[in-house]
Amino acid sequence: MNWILLALATVASAAGPVPADPVGIARLQYDGGGDWYANPSSLPNLLAAVRERAGIPVAEREVNVTPLDPALSDYPYLYMTGHGNVSFTPAERTALRRYLTGGGFLHADDNYGLDESFRREIAEIFPDAELTQIPPDHPVFHVFYDFPDGLPKVHEHDGAAPEAYGVFYGGRLVVFYSFESDLGDGWEDEGVHDDPVDVREQALRMGVNLFLYVLGQSAS
Repeated sequence: MNWILLALATVASAAGPVPADPVGIARLQYDGGGDWYANPSSLPNLLAAVRERAGIPVAEREVNVTPLDPALSDYPYLYMTGHGNVSFTPAERTALRRYLTGGGFLHADDNYGLDESFRREIAEIFPDAELTQIPPDHPVFHVFYDFPDGLPKVHEHDGAAPEAYGVFYGGRLVVFYSFESDLGDGWEDEGVHDDPVDVREQALRMGVNLFLYVLGQSAS
């Protein structure tokens, strides 16, 4: 994947020039009836935060991809969200597993309603790697900003504490699942959800952490 070379250059940028070509995020388009397109302003705002705070050249907007899109492998960070059902075909599950075990990363962000179908599908994709809880001392919570308590809470939903889950494969975090948090809502334009400034800031900081962790993991 050509973005691995970019990640290496990015990690080394403190000692040399910052790479000129922007790196981007892909949004996963899936079937099943869920609104994969939810929170349309979220990813442009996250990319802007990465650009401004970390000094990394990133794309202005995300690119929409399906699991079978040949362009999938061009993106280090694959994001999915929604409120409804997720359904992959056997061929799509195979393609996603190939992408993830080949160096890719999936951030699944439950927008309240994704949980049951996402857990079902990820178990089909990784029958040999269980979705497990990620503790607050994991590097993803400390790579750029410090989150001593782990995943921040953005929207109340059921009022439960936010939980971060992951799939680890070959010693690498290949799937990050943010549950009862709703980071994407916190990344949206101010006024869309009327989230307080400090809540939106925590959501963006966590997003920057995730993006930088993915680049660093790709380069290691």
